Amino acid sequence: MRKSALPGADATFNGLPYSAAIHFTISSAFLGDRNPRTCAQRLTHIYGLTPSLSMRALVTGGAGFIGSHLVERLLNEGLEVVVVDNFSSGSVDNLSSVVGNPNLKVVRGDVRDRAVLEESIKGVSVVFHFAANPEVRVGDPREHFENNILATFTLLEVMRRRDVKEIVFASSSTVYGDAEKLPTPEDYGPVKPISVYGASKLACEALISSYAHTYGFKGVALRYANVVGPRNRKGVVYDFVRKLLANPRRLIVLGDGTQTKSYIWIEDAIEATIVAWRRSKGGFEAFNVGSEDAIPVKRVAEIVIEEGGLKDMRIEFTGGVMGGRGWVGDVKVMHLDIGKLKALGWKPKYGSEEAVRLAAKHYWSLVAKGLIEPLPQ
Repeated sequence: MRKSALPGADATFNGLPYSAAIHFTISSAFLGDRNPRTCAQRLTHIYGLTPSLSMRALVTGGAGFIGSHLVERLLNEGLEVVVVDNFSSGSVDNLSSVVGNPNLKVVRGDVRDRAVLEESIKGVSVVFHFAANPEVRVGDPREHFENNILATFTLLEVMRRRDVKEIVFASSSTVYGDAEKLPTPEDYGPVKPISVYGASKLACEALISSYAHTYGFKGVALRYANVVGPRNRKGVVYDFVRKLLANPRRLIVLGDGTQTKSYIWIEDAIEATIVAWRRSKGGFEAFNVGSEDAIPVKRVAEIVIEEGGLKDMRIEFTGGVMGGRGWVGDVKVMHLDIGKLKALGWKPKYGSEEAVRLAAKHYWSLVAKGLIEPLPQ
């Protein structure tokens, strides 16, 4: 009897590597899933393992602060990554560490452009939606509507048409507004955003929730506290450093100095993102992502001054608006309850003060290299 030849290392079956095809056949029988990519994806969630065939992720806003760190993490875990970014606030420099990676494709395009999304989403199993208008202060409301709400709707529609049913969304702690319960849990309500930015994020969550229930999507919303770390060119720590470069004797702080918020280091935020994605149960779920404490902005100022080695400094407070807020729409006290995500096995390595100190050290190191300019007076 003639023996059947064993397949070689390069053999394929139905377009898959032979070993992957065997794994798919066994797994699909076990899971009842006939789609190779989603089958591998579900195995990843169940066992916490890297899938045996490459999974492709789409990251909108992947050249931004949080998005670029996420792209690095996904590539390090063996995923293929497609980045869609219009580079309005993101930077090519943010992706410098992964330039040339054969598993990375960068598309310069707008998430509101359906044609760009239709092309970029081919072969994708999961979408990480991190593109947004990042300005939290009062601005043009239309910018929030178009870049946050309309962009999210356009993306969800393309996902629905292309049968891509998993989305991880970068939301914000601002959805809670002035929460009366602190620390604030995910089921706190009613949520009443006090900024157009916060309202737009909540609207995006509502859209994702509706698609999860109507079309069988899995949606994860991550309500980030103030994320700090390398590549962030916005926020209080960065602004303080630039102000001190302009005037090393006096630091003017918006508000009355008592605004108290939670800060989280970027690596902790990325780990939380991965854990929430992999271990959430399905349907729509929201997760708070922050540290276990909160600190006043006065303490943030003191830390930045300490790390800059500045002496004889004077901190002045503007007094703020509407009860000492930094600006109209500024949530004066924000402290998230992170128990839900901790129950999935995640815990931040750093508290708020440690995260701020790490960020300050980083920025002052850039100052020493001439890479940060003073804030115009």
